[in-house]
Amino acid sequence: MSEQLTQFKLTEVGRPELERPLALVTIDNGADHTKPTVFGRSALESLERVLAELEADRWAALLITGKPYFFSAGADLDDFSRVSPELARDGSRTGHELFTRIRSLPYPTVAAINGACLGGGVELALHCDARTISTAVRHFACPECLLGIVPGWGGTQLIPRLVGAETAIDFVVENPLRQNRMLDGRRAHELGFADRLFEPAEFVDESIAYTIELATVPRETHSGANPVDTPPAAVFQRARARLDDSVHGAAPAPYRALDLIEGALSGWTLQEGYRAEEDAIAELLPGPQAQASLYAYDLVERAKKRPELDADPRLVTRVGIVGAGLMATQLAALFLRRLELPLVIADVDEQALERARGAIEAELAGQVAKGRYDEGKARFLASLVRTTTGRADFAGCEFVLEAVFEQLTLKREVFAQLEDIVAPSCVLATNTSALSVTAMAAELVHPERVVGMHFFNPVALLPLVEVVRGERTDDTTVATAVDFATKLHKRPLLVQDAPAFVVNRILTRLLSVVLAALERGNSIEETDEAVLRLGLPMAPSVLLQMVGAPVALHVLETLHDAYPDRFPLSQTLTNYAGGVEEVAVIDERPHTPDEILETALAAIADEVRHLLDEGVVPSAADVDTALVLGAGFPFWLGGITKHLEQLRISERMSS
Repeated sequence: MSEQLTQFKLTEVGRPELERPLALVTIDNGADHTKPTVFGRSALESLERVLAELEADRWAALLITGKPYFFSAGADLDDFSRVSPELARDGSRTGHELFTRIRSLPYPTVAAINGACLGGGVELALHCDARTISTAVRHFACPECLLGIVPGWGGTQLIPRLVGAETAIDFVVENPLRQNRMLDGRRAHELGFADRLFEPAEFVDESIAYTIELATVPRETHSGANPVDTPPAAVFQRARARLDDSVHGAAPAPYRALDLIEGALSGWTLQEGYRAEEDAIAELLPGPQAQASLYAYDLVERAKKRPELDADPRLVTRVGIVGAGLMATQLAALFLRRLELPLVIADVDEQALERARGAIEAELAGQVAKGRYDEGKARFLASLVRTTTGRADFAGCEFVLEAVFEQLTLKREVFAQLEDIVAPSCVLATNTSALSVTAMAAELVHPERVVGMHFFNPVALLPLVEVVRGERTDDTTVATAVDFATKLHKRPLLVQDAPAFVVNRILTRLLSVVLAALERGNSIEETDEAVLRLGLPMAPSVLLQMVGAPVALHVLETLHDAYPDRFPLSQTLTNYAGGVEEVAVIDERPHTPDEILETALAAIADEVRHLLDEGVVPSAADVDTALVLGAGFPFWLGGITKHLEQLRISERMSS
């Protein structure tokens, strides 16, 4: 993220109710809402200049707000790369000193949170006496633990004093580890982060009125210095146990944040807490997890940008899905909500279609319950769905995706049927997890309009879509698939046709190591423990249950056919797929968890090398992007290749 010269702009506002003017400070970088305001060196220098004016004895009150749609995204991450411990400590201390001057102003201060407010933006707001927040705010969070650091400008000290231990733990420690979960304005107000909740139309005017109220009616401040009861030690014991379950000690930042929150509620003064934050930042920010996180964050930001292609996408006004299973139903609900286009769902099983329609209607009802849709819109969207056991209703669709059982002959048959019905320009997409897109299209009259679009389960949570170009897929088809994925608010990654593409290929190579360990006599608990030391979101055994053993076996068999030396078949997985929970032990020579993990990392490094040699994706960064967005690999691994570099495993594999 590059700072667009963020400035703190001071405006004098005279009001008849006040003997002195109100100071209105706007955080602005002069760019539109797509360029977030961040706090780099020039921004902090600007704040220091404005503070010198605000400390003059001429103001009745202060209101700080942001440019339209944005309060602040916090510190400029470009300043964090390859930083020394000394510079990290200085950066934390500078923020503490400047924000403390806001907190020390002798008149009421209010932060009017009008848009996205993250990290240092939250911490600035917490140093004001009170906060207003708009109902339009969708992103209110302290995501630092996701990035391998902790809030370093007072967040770990002020948040628990304001909202208590459990909400602080959830907000600072656990939400970042849950796919960077954020609060909206209403929820932030409910939890006590903000004193007033206003609608966006009159937000600034109402925030000014509230600030004037504070300036004319004495009241206790809400600056975060409120006395709170010391929480029982069990609260933090449970939180540490949950951390062990989720990150398994792989990342120090969330544990350090928990320590800081506990310290804030155990008698530390604010200044003692600030010094402890500075110590934590000086240790964590130059460390390998934080530096890998910054690399991963940059990858994810780059993935938001649509790939540059040599063709324009086709217009899509009507969409079809073949299949009504669990995955197809998730996709149908996503298509309907994001695109709001007529949708045809076909399946040979009438009951499956009824279940799919019921699930979609339940999803729409959930949106109504959350206040995101009114009942009229939900009824309208439901009316766009047509279910059928035939194929004729796909006529007029410009985009049809198949999500039927993973059998090449079945998928070929579906596409052959569709080709007789749809226009030659209609894009035919497949959600296959491993099969060849080229082989699927080989017998069609127009193979150039077939493309892979591999979504990941759960569809609503994981943002990646592998857009797979077959040997004969044309540029317009690829452009249409990329555009389609982008309109679904997904991150398209263009990959070349190869068995299991990227994510499933890496995960299956990892699974092969786990299966081999089980068949050597290791227990499931030992193999899970070994892999979880990476801090992955779920154990291999849990992932296998979620994916389903039959699907995992299908992917393994596909990869074995292509690369038998690297992907040996497993009798254990065959047993699981057949409903037999029996490990086929062939060699009683179990490995230690350390040995299992070392073998797994070497296997992953080797497979990444093969992916790059084959040109499935052009760079290791693409592999990392795929694993972060499609498999939930944690930021502090940097996807995986940054971690392999830090362990020097990549060097050993290439030598």
